[in-house]
Amino acid sequence: MTVRLASAVRDISNRRPTVAVIGDYLLDGWWSGHTQRIAREAPAPVVDVDTRTHTPGGAANTALNLASLGAKVLAVGLVGDDDAGSLLRERLAEAGVDVSRLRPVDAARTTTKVRVSVDDQLLVRLDDGQIDAWPQRELDALLDEALDATALADAQLFCDYGSAIFTAGTLEQLARHPRPRLRVVDAHDPTRWRALTPDIVTPNAAEAAAAVDATLGDGEARVAQVLANATTLFQRTGASGIIVTLDRSGTLLLRQGAEPHRTHAHPVSEKQASGAGDVFVAAVTIASAAGLPLEIAAELGQQAADIAVRKSGTCVCTLDELHSSVNEAGDATTALDDLATLLEGHRAAGERIVFTNGCFDVLHRGHTTHLRQARRLGDVLVVAVNSDDSVRRLKGADRPINSAADRATLLAELSCVDYVLVFDDDTADTLITRLRPDVYVKGGDYTPEMLTETAAITAVGGEIEILDYIETHSTTQLFGRIRASEQHPSPTKGRTA
Repeated sequence: MTVRLASAVRDISNRRPTVAVIGDYLLDGWWSGHTQRIAREAPAPVVDVDTRTHTPGGAANTALNLASLGAKVLAVGLVGDDDAGSLLRERLAEAGVDVSRLRPVDAARTTTKVRVSVDDQLLVRLDDGQIDAWPQRELDALLDEALDATALADAQLFCDYGSAIFTAGTLEQLARHPRPRLRVVDAHDPTRWRALTPDIVTPNAAEAAAAVDATLGDGEARVAQVLANATTLFQRTGASGIIVTLDRSGTLLLRQGAEPHRTHAHPVSEKQASGAGDVFVAAVTIASAAGLPLEIAAELGQQAADIAVRKSGTCVCTLDELHSSVNEAGDATTALDDLATLLEGHRAAGERIVFTNGCFDVLHRGHTTHLRQARRLGDVLVVAVNSDDSVRRLKGADRPINSAADRATLLAELSCVDYVLVFDDDTADTLITRLRPDVYVKGGDYTPEMLTETAAITAVGGEIEILDYIETHSTTQLFGRIRASEQHPSPTKGRTA
């Protein structure tokens, strides 16, 4: 999985999709201080405030995270024409977000959520915001701005925190207009958005439970209950993809006609953090807008949220942090069952899967040329690496020179490689049957008649491509030259100047 996530981060960086973020823009406040006495007026602590910080929250935090992950962001929403609204627009503009459609409204109040903590312990949260309904002229203008931004964007993301900005009339009008290429809804009540047939909705466990009128319990039992109610969730949300966020239990991805996919969180000790869900939906949206499969988008969303919750304050994850995280995640290989599930996502997206295998012992230019040529034959390249025992059976007791882990890691670093797995068989028949690639690639020292895998690739409806033979580059030849140099050392070997 690690190698594909690293490749996915590069794809996002290269494509930089544009996302219109339409929704409830909030300003988060974080006040901290200390207390040493109780108020005379009531049995309440007196807090001497030391620091005050303000950060974008709600849809604004999602927009900020999208910009931090490399997206071009068009902010669409309503705020008050007040100090909080001005500060919010300023902070977003500083992050590179286009705020020309984030409209300040006279006599309205920007929603703020101020958290007051004492010695890292949250004491109270103070919420303030627009109480009266927004003027209809402002809602009409907001709809026009949303449609204008969507026409310029690769994706449309609605962030609905339950305010009065998304009236039934607004949703009805949105449903009448042509849908964008990608529509994502992050809403407290995703069932209100059914008529818009979202591509992705991202309810948390409580929101999913409310959507199906059920109680979902805890832990793995909760996962089983979500699965049991999947049909109802699809019916009531109108979505083709649903990602239920389960806090410390990760997420559960559901798609029509596909196997469920789990991501797993890496919990940390509790911090004064807020908005991990915003980070998750931002990463899922930018990955999906960049054309990546939803399984990969969910994995990236999980990685981004894991990074963000390690910080205090309103959660933010940058593209550099995400890139570092997926490159430090450890094992470069993907398990066969996991890979089969991931490839189903690529297949559903209409992508062409290319498969090749080999020992790849002492990686050289012949290998990299072969792999680059293979990648050009499709959209996704899977490389299967023979295990150490398999190499010994095929090449002799003195091979491999490098371990399977080292060989897989080197292959994973190549930009043309999407997935790497290690296998122990002497042929790739079983892998081909399980993974069902569109193209099976081998080097020019083979012919289709020589390959034992020919029957397997034919059975799954794939084709065989034989690449050009690169005569002067092979590990066996390289190994022979090394041995020869050891047996006949240079006359100057061992001399010192």
